[in-house]
Order: sequence, then C-alpha cells, then structure tokens
Amino acid sequence: MAQVVYDRKEQYQQIESGLMPGEQIIAVYDAIGTGTGFLGLTDKRVIVQDKSFVGKKIAITSIPYNKVSAVSVVSNKSLAGSFFSSGAIAIHVGTHTYEVEFRGDNKAHHVHNVILHFITA
Repeated sequence: MAQVVYDRKEQYQQIESGLMPGEQIIAVYDAIGTGTGFLGLTDKRVIVQDKSFVGKKIAITSIPYNKVSAVSVVSNKSLAGSFFSSGAIAIHVGTHTYEVEFRGDNKAHHVHNVILHFITA
C-alpha cells in the first residue's frame, strides 16, 4: 500500500474514524479560503469538510466517485501558463459544485488526478 499523504494529523484521524470496512485513505489535504476545512480522498470516495453552515456548524460530505460527473482545475491565470498553475479544483456532482483551494498547486494536481483515475476507471 502506498504511503498516505496528509497536511494535519487531526484531519487524517477524523477521516480515519469514519472509514467503511476495507476502505483505504489516499490523501487528506488542508483547504484554504472560506467554507472548506479539508478534503480527503479514499479508494471509494471524496470527503469534504464544509464549515460554511449557519451557526458555526460543520458538515462532512462524502461523495462516491461514481456520483462525480467532472473534476476541474480552477485558475485565475491565463492558459498561457502551466495547466496546474492554480491550487484549486472543482468537483461537479449533479447540479452542485464543490470548490476547494489548497496551498500549492501540487495538491490540486494530485487530487485532480486521483479523482480522474476513479471516475474514468
């Protein structure tokens, strides 16, 4: 099994505590910006912690890969630059889009590739 990558141990432990039998964590990345706390990837789903609910409530949303219709790299730079110049991705599920921004473009690149692997398998 590959080494799990994560930014914060407490986020990793939060994902770990909610795993289904046999489910494996791939990565857990801290998110920046309003609303999102972190994004976790397992071999079965994407897990997003959303802090944007009223009254300081926090939601943990599980998105099975078979429900993801598309994954996008979000950039405010021109396309003349690197394809993965941004540190943000958008995950499209039905009519809803989850946008997550990371510190550094390598995390967005990794998340994009993992999701793409599972939705095109």
